[in-house]
Amino acid sequence: MNTKMPTRKLGNQGLEVSAIGLGCMGLTFAYGPAMNETDAISLLHKAYESGITFFDTAEAYSQGGNEALLGKALKPFRDKVVIATKFGFKNGDATQGVDSRPERIKAVVERSLKLLNTDVIDLLYQHRVDPNVPVEEVAGTVKDLIKEGKVKYFGLSEAGVNTIRKAHAVQPVTALQSEYSLWWREPEKEILSTLEELGIGFVPFSPLGRGFLTGAVNENTKFDVNDFRNNLPRFSEENRKANQVLVDLLKVIATEKGVTTAQIALAWLLAQKPWIAPIPGTTKLHRLQENIGAASITFTTAELQKIATVTAQITIQGERYPQHLQKAVDK
Repeated sequence: MNTKMPTRKLGNQGLEVSAIGLGCMGLTFAYGPAMNETDAISLLHKAYESGITFFDTAEAYSQGGNEALLGKALKPFRDKVVIATKFGFKNGDATQGVDSRPERIKAVVERSLKLLNTDVIDLLYQHRVDPNVPVEEVAGTVKDLIKEGKVKYFGLSEAGVNTIRKAHAVQPVTALQSEYSLWWREPEKEILSTLEELGIGFVPFSPLGRGFLTGAVNENTKFDVNDFRNNLPRFSEENRKANQVLVDLLKVIATEKGVTTAQIALAWLLAQKPWIAPIPGTTKLHRLQENIGAASITFTTAELQKIATVTAQITIQGERYPQHLQKAVDK
């Protein structure tokens, strides 16, 4: 039984998804040990039963292990859900650098189709822009895959305005997936207006600031040795301490509204534009239900104004990526 959640349209090509999706990376990758498969499948089933129809994975999450997990878990209701996956790293390993050569894209798609146990990929993103391959060539390759019926919609991730425009001219871009949250507001400068102009949807990843905006992380938190937050400047102990002020202010607003800080953070994103669908990730059932609850929260104009005023007074401390990764961000 699938509970109904409000849906949103991404792009102008007809893709409709649940207002809140599920980022699946953390089920197998990046935040410590992988979940037990039975528990992970149970969580994915619960997400679907609770109204989530939008699931996000990538070749680079456990070199296909994440896709295989989704393929197994979502098989019983494959035709009722939207699966997004990504290509763009050498050998599917983000530490090896980017690779969006056409032959590589085609090979990744063939493998992803098998791992996801499906005939078609609903939304295929370029995971990161490849400076060595013109994005027009990337878009053209995906256009061919769409013609062949192997892919339905094309997306970009962490792409800058010029790249988005060039790609969109070759093959309409349905969605851009980039980081956006109350503690990373960069997309407000140029990205959101460009997406609005071109009719492209927006899928914010890390909408809860990699857990920070839930209030569950503070200066005393000790991350698992394999947790990649250990390497992020924004998550250094002193920056966590400095950034706590944002969470404390959100807590006050959340308490007044009778909801949680995580729900405020997600509902705020949903309130920015009708074509935004965030994809918070979690491995915990109670967090999943909490995140889903955000889809039914609405704000008055006065409440949104209050959040805007409060957050404008805070400067978030620490870069979101270490310098070597920061350089790779597309302008």
